Amino acid sequence: MSGATFVLDGVTKAYAGRAALGPLTLRVPTGQTTVLIGPSGCGKSTLLRLLVGLVEATAGDVTFDGTSVVPGTARAVRLRTGYVIQDGGLFPHMTARGNMTLMARHLGWDRARIESRVAELTALTRFPADGLDRYPEHLSGGQRQRVGLMRALMLNPDALLLDEPLGALDPLVRADLQTELRDIFRALGKTVVLVTHDLGEAAFFADRVVLLRDGRIVQEGSPADLWHRPADPFVTRFVQAQRGPEVLENANA
Repeated sequence: MSGATFVLDGVTKAYAGRAALGPLTLRVPTGQTTVLIGPSGCGKSTLLRLLVGLVEATAGDVTFDGTSVVPGTARAVRLRTGYVIQDGGLFPHMTARGNMTLMARHLGWDRARIESRVAELTALTRFPADGLDRYPEHLSGGQRQRVGLMRALMLNPDALLLDEPLGALDPLVRADLQTELRDIFRALGKTVVLVTHDLGEAAFFADRVVLLRDGRIVQEGSPADLWHRPADPFVTRFVQAQRGPEVLENANA
């Protein structure tokens, strides 16, 4: 395996004394797309928030590019990590342009640099130029998600984390955005960690899939590994419940 952008070593996250995640150990390879999948409440989103420093591990160590992710380093990690949530998570009182350029303005980028980056990202995400001055309520769900992606990419981060980014979209829009997102991931070559509950979506995006259950890793590997080499009966049940043979065969076609 090549270098790892994120490493979790013996990590546990507990709330009110009750473990929500772990203990687990995981390496996220640099330049690949890793998809976290599993049933609701299995710890996928908690794991993602640990990576970006939004919550702190109760035990164990989380590192980003060799640096421990702790409160003292969390801001620096976030500046190098784009984070996308469902439906974009946009500020309703800001236009699309205002949302996507928020951190660049906060960091003191000059106008020319900001506008150059806006032009790059609107072209990359196929976002309509006349939508930049609209507020979120006047954008479609797919457009809001594109703005959320552009905001996450504005600072040209080393890693991109996405928490069920397409879950709120209707099937046709979702299918189109899946294709566009995969093309973007491949074009940028960044480290990507994506959370989904949908096996077909995981197979579509993933270089590696990490299947969680009750806060622990059940199996990790390629999408085909889950079908052809299940680690235990739960993996088989999970795959079959989502019509796994078809989605994995299509993903490998």
